[in-house]
Amino acid sequence: MADLTLHTRNDSEDRSGFDRMTKYVRVRSAEDSRFVEFDFAIGDPALFVELIMPQGAFEHFCKANQVVFMTQAQQASVDAEMEIWRYGEETLMAHNHR
Repeated sequence: MADLTLHTRNDSEDRSGFDRMTKYVRVRSAEDSRFVEFDFAIGDPALFVELIMPQGAFEHFCKANQVVFMTQAQQASVDAEMEIWRYGEETLMAHNHR
């Protein structure tokens, strides 16, 4: 029979490489919204998931993950990359969209 021992990391062990990676947040919702809509990325701001949480849960999430809020330059870079993926670089739609 296979050994199904559960391996857990205790707090005194070094954090894994994944845990040391920068975690980015970009808020998409209005400041006074009931729910916070935001992008969450680990390691690379361009690879993100979209999440929605109540304000209190969002604040706890940010603190627990020690997030860094994306800079304006990072946001612009992500937006530009999304445009390329959405419309292409040298396509009729890319030229019509702008």
